[in-house]
Amino acid sequence: MMMSRRSFLRNSGLMAGGAALATGFTPGMIKRAKAATDAVGGQVELKKTICTHCSVGCGIIAEVQNGVWTGQEPAFDHPFNLGAHCAKGASVREHGHGERRLKYPTKLVDGKWKRVSWEQAINEIGDKMQEIREQSGPDSVYWLGSAKHNNEQAYLFRKFAAFWGTNNVDHQARICHSTTVAGVANTWGYGAMTNSYNDIHNSQAILIIGGNPAEAHPVSLQHVFKAKEENNAPLIVIDPRFTRTAAHADLFLRLRPGTDVPLIWGMLYHIFKNGWEDREFIRQRVYGLEEVKKEVAKWTPDEVERVTGVPENQVYAAAKTMSDNRPGTFIWCMGGTQHTIGNNNTRAYCTFQLALGNMGVSGGGTNIFRGHDNVQGATDFGVLSHTLPGYYGLSKGAWGHWSKVWDVDYDYIAGRFDQGSYEQSKGKDVPVMNTKGIPVSRWIDGVLEEKGNIAQKDNVRAMVLWGHAPNSQTRGPEMKKAMEKLDMMVIIDPYPTVSAVMHDRTDGVYLLPAATQFETYGSVTASNRSLQWRDKVIEPMFESLPDHTIMYRMANKLGFANELFKNIKVTNDEPLIEDITREFNKGMWTIGYTGQSPERMKKQQQYWGTFDYTSLLAEGGPCDGEFYGLPWPCWGTAEMGHPGTPNLYDTSKPVAKGGLTFRARFGVERNGVSLLADGAYSRGSEIKDGYPEFTDKLLKKLGWWNDLTPEEQALAEGKNWKTDRSGGIQRVAIKHGCAPFGNAKARTVVWTFPDPVPIHREPLYTSRRDLVEKYPTYEDRKSFYRLPVRYGSIQAKDYSKDYPIILTSGRLVEYEGGGDETRSNAWLAELQQDMFVEMHPRDANNAGVKDGDDVWLEGAEGAKIKVKAMVTRRVGSGVAFMPFHFGGHFLGKDLRDKYPEGADPYVLGEACNTAMTYGYDSVTQMQETKCSLCRITKA
Repeated sequence: MMMSRRSFLRNSGLMAGGAALATGFTPGMIKRAKAATDAVGGQVELKKTICTHCSVGCGIIAEVQNGVWTGQEPAFDHPFNLGAHCAKGASVREHGHGERRLKYPTKLVDGKWKRVSWEQAINEIGDKMQEIREQSGPDSVYWLGSAKHNNEQAYLFRKFAAFWGTNNVDHQARICHSTTVAGVANTWGYGAMTNSYNDIHNSQAILIIGGNPAEAHPVSLQHVFKAKEENNAPLIVIDPRFTRTAAHADLFLRLRPGTDVPLIWGMLYHIFKNGWEDREFIRQRVYGLEEVKKEVAKWTPDEVERVTGVPENQVYAAAKTMSDNRPGTFIWCMGGTQHTIGNNNTRAYCTFQLALGNMGVSGGGTNIFRGHDNVQGATDFGVLSHTLPGYYGLSKGAWGHWSKVWDVDYDYIAGRFDQGSYEQSKGKDVPVMNTKGIPVSRWIDGVLEEKGNIAQKDNVRAMVLWGHAPNSQTRGPEMKKAMEKLDMMVIIDPYPTVSAVMHDRTDGVYLLPAATQFETYGSVTASNRSLQWRDKVIEPMFESLPDHTIMYRMANKLGFANELFKNIKVTNDEPLIEDITREFNKGMWTIGYTGQSPERMKKQQQYWGTFDYTSLLAEGGPCDGEFYGLPWPCWGTAEMGHPGTPNLYDTSKPVAKGGLTFRARFGVERNGVSLLADGAYSRGSEIKDGYPEFTDKLLKKLGWWNDLTPEEQALAEGKNWKTDRSGGIQRVAIKHGCAPFGNAKARTVVWTFPDPVPIHREPLYTSRRDLVEKYPTYEDRKSFYRLPVRYGSIQAKDYSKDYPIILTSGRLVEYEGGGDETRSNAWLAELQQDMFVEMHPRDANNAGVKDGDDVWLEGAEGAKIKVKAMVTRRVGSGVAFMPFHFGGHFLGKDLRDKYPEGADPYVLGEACNTAMTYGYDSVTQMQETKCSLCRITKA
């Protein structure tokens, strides 16, 4: 039965509460939730779930009556948020019951949305995909996944792409933190947050660069404030903009966008000059810092100020503050990652912490705040074009490992891919299945680029956008062209997204309504690597289906469901979530997703109130001795009972109790110099020095082979800690106090990257032409991730005369991501109704613009968007800022009439990325959205 939102509120007795929510606290906000029988009738069930917005992972208690989600209570005993919520978290019930959702499958026919059945939609989509596959090969269908899938769905999605036969699969992590993962993993082994939000309680200093958690991760600030208030920890904020986070800072440094490396090296200049580095930590656990020192020496205070705009006294003060107050934590977000040299930035951040000895210690670490609720999990499960689940890569050995986990023949999987070769390595052809696919940041070039320039059989002809907001990507006009050139677009989402309206197609587009995460269940990984279990709150609304059910139906149509779900029970087209969890438990040895069984996660959810707010350690109760969320790596099998690893690389604890060393990932020596740790090891280790990763051969050499059971020996023979599916190698290594992945030094020189030591390179669209000769970008590349990449050919042209203002972007507290969900939420939409650009008064006066005026903002590639002007000193002169959550307007045109009836978000606006320009990281192809150029004129 369909009813209006007002009718629903009236009938469910929520009208008064809803009105109260809009004005302040309700009585329900200050009481602990408990089951009760409502006067209207029906038992109130309490369901535990996790917020679906950012990566903090706040707990939620949903009240459900007669199958209707009637109320929401704070989870006062949840160890991450203690009942706190931001505006988005406080209003998630609307996500489940929102009236602006897609309600049934539709397709575009003669420019109009026509309702169709699920059966018709799946059949037509499947037939078209098979036609494209036969004509152009499997790589011509692109599978774009989502950070909004739970872990089980994300894993299944990557597996699905493999069984279709393509590595053209990716998700939002590519355009938010791919440079973090690459930079951090190539420094010390794992590409994730090293500590946790809660561990910030132990910090003596806090540095935030390129992040605005006051708006992007509001609940995280309660952890920052605890350190400020209880430890008197100084807060340093480095950003081009005086953000709401900066308002709380003890020291604010306003840098020119795109100059992170010079500023970090400028701080290290003072640290090295004054001897503030931790020499013993460096001797024992760091490789290559002498090469970094040579680069740092070039960044004198005068040069740092010339390039960054930050005066010497501020740089010195920040360096001294971090040196005087240890351990200090280093936090960054997308302001540091979304650059053509994003990987240089993140490695510079890591080097800074290594120099001060702030790694592997409580209160220190690199606390990388991820964006979406499960972007960490989706990344871990390899919804990426360059790896399989668990960061195994795409080598023959990696495919062999996962083929065994999936219980299918390797040759079957290999036969699903194109049989030719797209590239060579060392003079030999590389099979297509071992070749990196096109990243999501470049999918439009996969469609538009000349066929002869693409390293695959044919162009991309069909896009499956499964939980993705296209307005989060740059080069809007070209994206529109790409959408119109495709044979078919399939959009699977609870909301239509801007994908439904920004093109001028009249056919070949399908909208399929996916259920929200409140209408299914499973696990989700917070930014700190903790896995949490969600209960299903309500049954799927309207005609929506859970994502894994849709995957089953599509696989069934495409002919590989039997193989894909070989060991996964399917009932009424819905695969059993717990079976999916158990399957990835059998394969994810690299990062320790093997110990978090469904049973362990469910038990922790039931007793989440028994975990300490700071250490995350359970104190008594059924989970005694475990860390909340069993943060990965949770080594070995679930039966082994590893407690999880709260802080990576912390040698003060035994590995069996959550301790760890740096990973021996890059060999044991380079140019005759050892890469293994020197006299540093985890507590209780029987090897009192550095050691390589564990293999069957190493166990035999150490005399530990017979510690394996005969069954474990059979599976471990010829294997290492990553590929031994018995878990025996890991179990025995840990029994002897050792880390399965070895004990090495972190490296500050990555010899396999374009810039082994991080260096500064000017943005492609730079306003500082005087710096280009000294700090040029890269040369153009003929083929990278299957496509040509432009660098120097763009930077060679001076755009700064016509486009004098630096353009950057970021988040708002009211909205999230591309904004389709949050702008469709009435409670949030009321808070921010207009898209805007922040301009400094000097720039506004020069343009004749006043606060609140309509203005045209034109990007350096010619795209013009119409927005409101906010004249403010938050931004410096010559810099403009826009939020990236808006969509539904395009190049000045309102597209509301193109949405399916009743599914248009309450608030529409121009997408800032329509005006953002070309530019991609040299390692990951991360898009550059934090330093472009524009001009602003009064409309």
